Amino acid sequence: MGSKVSSKMAAPAARVIQAIRPHAPLIKFPNRQDFPRPNAPPPVQRPHVPLTPISGKADTLASIQLLPARYRRRPMTMEEMDYIQRGGPE
Repeated sequence: MGSKVSSKMAAPAARVIQAIRPHAPLIKFPNRQDFPRPNAPPPVQRPHVPLTPISGKADTLASIQLLPARYRRRPMTMEEMDYIQRGGPE
């Protein structure tokens, strides 16, 4: 069975034990201050490449209607549309 010490008496004792017990870190990191840092070159500027459209057929109303209900987008209410149009809270 349980001990005969009441919970009111055990709480202060637990605080004393926690205050006395030294902190033991669970993770130890190696000391890397003595290791030389890698000499990484600066990032190279790449020429700007225009985006190309993704190949494939576009979504049609029929293909969207064939989706199961769990993959369909939830219809928005008028309040949600007004909130978006206004740019957030007033």
